[in-house]
Amino acid sequence: MTEAALLDSECFQTTDGDIAVVNLNSARLRSWSRFYQDPQRSGVAETVLEQEQLTAQFASDLSALGRMEAFGEQLGRLDASSPRTLVIQAQIASALHRFSDARHYLAQASLGGAPSADVKRVLLNVDQACGSHLEEVLDGRRRIVANSGRFEDRVTLGALLADLGEFDAADEAYRRALREYQDVSPFPVAWVSFQLGMLWGELVPEPQLARAEHWYRKAIASLPCYVRARVHLAEICSATGRTSEAEATLRPALANGDPEASWRLANVLKAEGRDDEAAEQLETARSGFEGFLNSHLLAFADHGAEFYAGSGNDPSRALELAQINLKNRPTVRAFQQTHAIALAAGETDAAAEILIAAKKRWGSIASSRLSSVAHDSPESREGAAA
Repeated sequence: MTEAALLDSECFQTTDGDIAVVNLNSARLRSWSRFYQDPQRSGVAETVLEQEQLTAQFASDLSALGRMEAFGEQLGRLDASSPRTLVIQAQIASALHRFSDARHYLAQASLGGAPSADVKRVLLNVDQACGSHLEEVLDGRRRIVANSGRFEDRVTLGALLADLGEFDAADEAYRRALREYQDVSPFPVAWVSFQLGMLWGELVPEPQLARAEHWYRKAIASLPCYVRARVHLAEICSATGRTSEAEATLRPALANGDPEASWRLANVLKAEGRDDEAAEQLETARSGFEGFLNSHLLAFADHGAEFYAGSGNDPSRALELAQINLKNRPTVRAFQQTHAIALAAGETDAAAEILIAAKKRWGSIASSRLSSVAHDSPESREGAAA
């Protein structure tokens, strides 16, 4: 099969992306209404959380993070000792990258008699996000896929394989999930297409930008409001001299208030010599990042670090945020980001300590990935840490 045929082998008939977002918002409001009418009703709290997570991830409505946090607090007031409440609170904490809190909630839920399968499912997500016990997580993910064959299980397995440097296996896991997808929702298709774009554009040792661009475009075709896909596609367009196309890609993303879209647009405008417009967008991005860092520090520390290491032009702030993120989730990518930022900031002793710690935790994976960026500036890598 040719490369072009390989890339186009997955075709879908899904709901129009804009209509799907409208439908999601309507369903979300109905679920909140049902929750207020009967908070103890079976499944209603879980549905509220699932829909808020979808809203944050795909509709790029970052106010959903605040709603999730308030929702967890509300559940705690209703029945703090309930195992069901504790599992949901663990899911919320994990979504906000408060992984230590998530582990605490899961331990309490387990002691309180929560179903072990529910606890293990959330704990797998936490361990994978933090780069902890990954061989055990890998075994668990493979067992789950063998038993369920579900789309989301294949995608999370693919993400783990990518983290472990098994890129071809990750590609196969993602693509099999797409081949076997049977639903009409555009959200899963956009999600795995974005993951494939990240895999080939940012995670492999030698990025394949044309291949990554294909997948980012597929994600946007499925879901036009998918800000993360627009940001990454715009970076490729900009890097390959297509600044007008990069600007056109980013403009529709500004309405969502995601500071990353304003930041990337500022870079594009500056490259075009439109300095006043670039400065305005950069200030919007700075204000946005600071707002989210104040309210959800752990969820935005890695993105904030990239911003201040690059266009934000504050190396010490960048290193501070990168170290916060690294302490919270010591993944290979977190080590890679912090090491590069420390080098760029002239903190060679800190960079050396980070490299030692990375090799101790990750071995040969860390050696190859950190050495590959040792001579790169953060400005050239903006957006590399997802």
